[in-house]
Amino acid sequence: MTDLKQTISVVVPAYNEAENIEGTVECINKALGERFSDHEILIFNDKSTDDTGKVADSLSAKDQHIKVIHNATNMGFGYNFKEGVRIASKDYVIMVPGDNEIPEAAISKIFGHVGMADIIVPYTANMWVRPMSRRIVSKAFVMLMNLISGLDLHYYNGTCVLKSSDIKKIPIKTHGFAYMATILVRLIKSGSSYTEVGVDIIQREAGESKAFAPRNILSVFTALWGLFIEVRVTGRAKYNKRPRRIGQFG
Repeated sequence: MTDLKQTISVVVPAYNEAENIEGTVECINKALGERFSDHEILIFNDKSTDDTGKVADSLSAKDQHIKVIHNATNMGFGYNFKEGVRIASKDYVIMVPGDNEIPEAAISKIFGHVGMADIIVPYTANMWVRPMSRRIVSKAFVMLMNLISGLDLHYYNGTCVLKSSDIKKIPIKTHGFAYMATILVRLIKSGSSYTEVGVDIIQREAGESKAFAPRNILSVFTALWGLFIEVRVTGRAKYNKRPRRIGQFG
């Protein structure tokens, strides 16, 4: 169970999510409940061209736990997470996308495992709700990551909970969609314990996924090549710890 003395920072990147951001925050607040002694929600309006910024500011005006950061240019998930980690003031940090794709039950389940291991690694248990093309790409990405890292994770791009003190020490070298995958590999192969938790997601109610934009695909391959060289060649002495998996929860 979650220790009520623990605190958590929730980073919420949002690009053109005016129709989804309020629902996302509502789900987060319901999932938080009384699980933590304190929390903060850091919404990053990533230079949206719709009313995301206005909606976010309105939410912040009603809740002192919410802080809104307006990016001057569109920077991407990885940058928003990196900045969120930098300014996070709580014990743990998690990134929840502002697209309202992750239901309250899933976020609540993830929060419920905080403290069981250094890292909580969620994976999508109901992948069939996503388009076939995305399922194929996701499976291929996981296979590639496991090959590169020597790990055996179900998923690398989920809403992971990380210890702030640990993640602040790890270099975040990519701002693309592979940012969480590279973080997990570095932390786990440096000795951090982890547990995997299966959660159900829902289909997006509005907007489109930005995962398959050309610039994102290019950044993924660039980041993975750099990670391979780092953990398998130049940094082998640093990233040689045996993975410490603590249970698994479906």
